[in-house]
Amino acid sequence: LFKFPVNISILIVVVVIFLLVLHHNLLGLSDFLKRELSDSSPLGLQPIDFIPAIPQRLTDGRNDKEISVVIAASDERLGGAIAAMNSIYQNTRSNVVFYIVTLNDTVDHLRLWLSNTALKNLKYRILHFDPRVLEGKVQVASGKADTLKPLTFARFYLPDLVPHAEKAIYVDDDIIVQDDILELYNTPLKPGHAAAFSDDCDSTTNKFAVHGAGNQYNYIGFLDYKKETIRKLAMKASTCSFNPGVFVANLTEWKLQNITKQLEKWMTLNVAEELYSRTLAGSITTPPLLIVFYKQHSSIDPMWNVRHLGSSAGKRYSPQFVKAAKLLHWNGHFKPWGRTASYTEVWEKWYIPDPTGKFSLLRRHSKAYEAK
Repeated sequence: LFKFPVNISILIVVVVIFLLVLHHNLLGLSDFLKRELSDSSPLGLQPIDFIPAIPQRLTDGRNDKEISVVIAASDERLGGAIAAMNSIYQNTRSNVVFYIVTLNDTVDHLRLWLSNTALKNLKYRILHFDPRVLEGKVQVASGKADTLKPLTFARFYLPDLVPHAEKAIYVDDDIIVQDDILELYNTPLKPGHAAAFSDDCDSTTNKFAVHGAGNQYNYIGFLDYKKETIRKLAMKASTCSFNPGVFVANLTEWKLQNITKQLEKWMTLNVAEELYSRTLAGSITTPPLLIVFYKQHSSIDPMWNVRHLGSSAGKRYSPQFVKAAKLLHWNGHFKPWGRTASYTEVWEKWYIPDPTGKFSLLRRHSKAYEAK
């Protein structure tokens, strides 16, 4: 006779406990949402709108060792550097620290972009590059002083930029990383090698000729073999060149071999003797690197520098291959933020809008954004 009331009592107790637990969880959710809203950008940019989901495999633990990544950030290309850093940051659980090399007039813009967007928790150091270090080392045609891009030479001074690191990664600002940068950092370098590059003859890069400049993928496309100084080096003109837009550096070996001084030596000699190819196939930063690292560099996985996406408006690679690439590189004139380039949708997935409105993707046809 008493079982029924007892069961009702137990049921009532269970319901009360359930309601109390539900109430507690709802309060916790409310507090969580309040915190999320308070953490959002003051300009209303919600991080979730711009950041692709982090791969599940990256939640399995962190690597506390610092991974030093050096990138140059000029004001007219700042959106590129932001997208590159975001893609690296979101695809790793490693302790990545960015060493952002820029000029004084870009610092304030850069800080605003980093602090008022989803990159506010990024670990970084802003380093000022003094263009005066290039005096007497770079030849600029008369009336074309504005064509000199000082920051392209920042990679020559890695030990000065990251003085306490034993190893560092350098990347250009026109790249997107689609895998964990730790893998690139762990690229094995052979004894005595101060850097590892991606050779231009690798299987992932289609070989192509530049009109009047020979082949872009070998030394003759960058150096003037009519000059005695070049001939004395006994470097085969057909030697496969490498791309210096992405590389891993052993800074201990770099300092031991005084690589920076060697690079400066060839820069100075070029000013005096014009050693670079007149119909240069690439950036003026490439020739001295090719000389100093001739047969003295290791190789990175070709999938960590899938390049030439900016060499034309057409698509060089299949969508499947682009998806599988670990690092995409829009080297060439067609930048994803400037003129129409291939696979801009991949780049834009990682781009974070400029909170100041200064850098706009609507300015695709501006010549300032096309410069290499």
